[in-house]
Amino acid sequence: MTASASADLQPGPQPGGALVLFSGGQDSATCLAWALDRFDRVETLGFAYGQRHLVELACRDALRRGMVAHRTVWTDRLGPDHTLDLGVLGQVSDTALTSEAEIAFGAGGLPNTFVPGRNLLFLTFAAALATRRGLKHIVGGMCETDYSGYPDCRDDTIKALQVALNLGMQSRFVLHTPLMWLDKAETWHLAERLGGADLVGLIRDESHSCYLGDRLHAHDWGLGCGECPACELRRRGWERYRHPPAPDAAPGNGPDTGPGDA
Repeated sequence: MTASASADLQPGPQPGGALVLFSGGQDSATCLAWALDRFDRVETLGFAYGQRHLVELACRDALRRGMVAHRTVWTDRLGPDHTLDLGVLGQVSDTALTSEAEIAFGAGGLPNTFVPGRNLLFLTFAAALATRRGLKHIVGGMCETDYSGYPDCRDDTIKALQVALNLGMQSRFVLHTPLMWLDKAETWHLAERLGGADLVGLIRDESHSCYLGDRLHAHDWGLGCGECPACELRRRGWERYRHPPAPDAAPGNGPDTGPGDA
């Protein structure tokens, strides 16, 4: 089986159970709703790895409670939440996400918010937990459309890791990445299809994206500093979702004069 990039709604829950990598951000919150709509049993997993925006983990409880309050059919499907301490990842990395360094781009073109090995470790530990919990499906919010160029978010990486995990653990895990080919505006549209305006409002108000951990400044698209790359991606996606461009101004139909996504 190959890693899934499907975002289609399902007529009924699938068996096997799912573990969602759930940071408390917009993408992982949308993935949680996607999994609750699709699978008969869903558990969540967050990681504390020394991130400067640790506040994201505190957002998860309100999102979980809000989702089951919004759609009661999801109540029986949502199982326990887990948090793993991967502080060693912060110890071995030297990045703007695990220190107070100023966010900038490196010589190789990657932003210094890239934490080497982060998603590789996240998915490996998720697979280990899924083995113990008897869960077949692992869901992550990786995306290579609106993203910062992180190599461990790419579809090829996820497919290769699925093969490695199944060989190394003698399992039949399926890694799902429902946002892989969606931009941020399309991610908002997916949330709307899954749960209407109420779910969009919940994710907008309760999820966290800001790299600096800012929960004080309110914007139309949610809370954040409004200046870091994560806030900029979220702002632009929200604006495209709320105010779609005219057909002749859609991406690919003319020169792009705006800031790049990488």
